[in-house]
Amino acid sequence: MVSQPRTTIRRISTPLAAMFAVAMLVAGCGSAGALPTHSTAAATTTSAAVVPAVLPSADATPATSLAVSGSAALALQAQMVAVIKQVSPSIVVIETATGLGSGIIYDNNGDIVTNAHVVGTSKTFKVTLANGKVYNGTLVGSYTADDIAVVHITAPGLSPATFGDSSKLSVGDFVMAMGNPLGLQSSVTEGIVSALGRQVTEPAGNALPDAIQTSAAINPGNSGGALVDLNGNVVGIPTLEATDQGSAAAGIGFAISSNRAKTIADQLIAGGKVTNSGRAYMGVEMRDSLQGTGPVVVALTSGGPAATAGVLVGDVIVSIDGTATADSSAVGEAIAAHKPGDSVKVSVQHQDGTNATITLTLGQLPG
Repeated sequence: MVSQPRTTIRRISTPLAAMFAVAMLVAGCGSAGALPTHSTAAATTTSAAVVPAVLPSADATPATSLAVSGSAALALQAQMVAVIKQVSPSIVVIETATGLGSGIIYDNNGDIVTNAHVVGTSKTFKVTLANGKVYNGTLVGSYTADDIAVVHITAPGLSPATFGDSSKLSVGDFVMAMGNPLGLQSSVTEGIVSALGRQVTEPAGNALPDAIQTSAAINPGNSGGALVDLNGNVVGIPTLEATDQGSAAAGIGFAISSNRAKTIADQLIAGGKVTNSGRAYMGVEMRDSLQGTGPVVVALTSGGPAATAGVLVGDVIVSIDGTATADSSAVGEAIAAHKPGDSVKVSVQHQDGTNATITLTLGQLPG
C-alpha cells in the first residue's frame, strides 16, 4: 500500500522577518510579481446576480457567442474592480512586536475585527489604514476558540465594511481575499468558494467547526483580512492555509465565516468577553500520549461536564461516539461538531487498565 502524504494547516500571519525579506526583494527586483509565495452578509452571494449566465442559442454564430462571452467577462471584471474600490478602505495592517496581519474596520467607533492569532498576547498595536495613516491600537478582547479578536483605534473618517450573511454562500460563488500578504498592503486574490462547513484544526489545537474553504490564494499576512463576495459583503475572515509535507497546498485556504465572526465580535465589543459562544465543551485539559493510544486527561474543570459524568484525571480518552481519538486534536474536532446540551459517549481507559464508556452532556465553552 502506498502511504498518502498528510495534509496539515498553517496560520497565515506574517513574521516581521518575512516582511523585511519581501522589502529587500522588491528593492532588488523592481517587481512584486517576482516574489515567491509562502505560507484564513445579508445579501445573497451568487455571481448570477451580477453577471447573468447567458448561453448562446444553438443557431448563434461563433462571432455572436464570442461577443456574449466577452461581454460577460467584462461585466465580471468591472464588478470585481468596483468591489475592490469599495472594500479596500476598510482593510488595515495590524502590527505587533513579532509580526503583522490584517484587520477589517467593523464600525464607525474604530473597532477592527481580526484573528486572535494575529494579536497573540499583545495588548497594543500599530494600525495602518489603507490611506497610509498610522494609529495606536488597543485590544478590546480576544476569543482564541474561534480565533477572533477586536482591536480599537481612535481615528476620524473610518470606512466600515459591510458584513454579509455567510449562511447564504454556495459552493462555486466567486470570492476575493483582501489583506496584506507578506507586507504588501492592499493586495487582492480571487477564487471561488470550494466547500462550506469544513472542520479544521489550527496549529494550537483549536478546532474551527464551520470554516469556508476557498481557492482564492491566501498567504502570510492575509490573516484577519476579508473574504468578500461580488456584492462587496465580507463573508469570511481568511485565517488558514493547507500545507502538504511542509509546503503550501495551492488553492486550499480557509476562512472563518462572517456569521461566526459577527457573533463573537459583537460580544467582545459589548463586554470584552464572550458570554454565549454556542460552542460545546467537555471541561478537560489533555496531553497527547507518546504511545498514540489517545490523549491523557491531566486536569478537569470543577463542576464541568466531564468531571460531573465521572471522567478522572489520568484517564485516556480512547474514542467519542465510537470514533477513535488518537490525539487531543481529534477530541477537539469531535466536540466541535456538537452543540451545548448534546450527549456524547466517551470511552476511556482508567489508570488501572480497566475501560469504561461514560455518557456526558456537553456544556457551553466559556469565554
